[in-house]
Amino acid sequence: MAQGKGEIRIGIGGWTYEPWRGTFYPQGLTQKRELEYASRQLTSIEINGTYYGSQKPESFAKWHAETPDDFVFSLKGPRFTTNRRVLAEAGSSIERFLTSGVTELKKKLGPINWQFAPTKKFDPDDFEKFLKLLPKSIDGLSLRHAVEVRHDSFRTPDFIALARDHGIAIVLAGDSHYPQIADNTAPFVYARIMGTRETEDLGYSNAELDTWAKRAHLMASGNVPQDLESVAAHEAGKETPKDVFLYVISGFKIRNPAAAISLIERTR
Repeated sequence: MAQGKGEIRIGIGGWTYEPWRGTFYPQGLTQKRELEYASRQLTSIEINGTYYGSQKPESFAKWHAETPDDFVFSLKGPRFTTNRRVLAEAGSSIERFLTSGVTELKKKLGPINWQFAPTKKFDPDDFEKFLKLLPKSIDGLSLRHAVEVRHDSFRTPDFIALARDHGIAIVLAGDSHYPQIADNTAPFVYARIMGTRETEDLGYSNAELDTWAKRAHLMASGNVPQDLESVAAHEAGKETPKDVFLYVISGFKIRNPAAAISLIERTR
């Protein structure tokens, strides 16, 4: 890690995807060894299965055992928590998720991404009550939370201030039609870039990969890249190093591992 910068971790969403067999995964690699392989090519993976349903403690323990010591997973919070009219009533859902075995990941437990539907609008009072429900730790493990909001009503300084007050990161949406909010609100940055294309062998052009690598370095030093859209004015002189978690998601999914690996090479 360079002096004055946080650590940059780059990965993909999940690791089980049939078209990756023979493209990302070597021919003949058994499915049960795919996580072992992927975790040695990447530095993080976002687990999206936790969004759709609960996982067993044994699964989290297995994922911990199959990955390198310095590997980190991020988790998607369950949709049953965020897809509700009154977020202030999500307390029991949050507790069920956090006591479902996620601590079996131990120090490999990275940020938790609470993703909201594109139709969910910003209700300052209700959203603050939701943020207050997110614990700072569990079973001695520190927790880092990010919120992925997808409605234009969140592009307001009030939301930025609220997230900052609670130390919650706002997921940066890259190369997508979702609202982009690049403001720093937490001790880490969580980015999801969604623009890979079939026409590019690495998902992105070399120039685009260079641009995202440069942005990652800037974010790791605590800066907001000027070519990204932020809502509130950036306070110059307040930069502190931040760990960066960047995931290549959606787009032309078959190319996502190649894009992530290329970004890892460019940010080392």
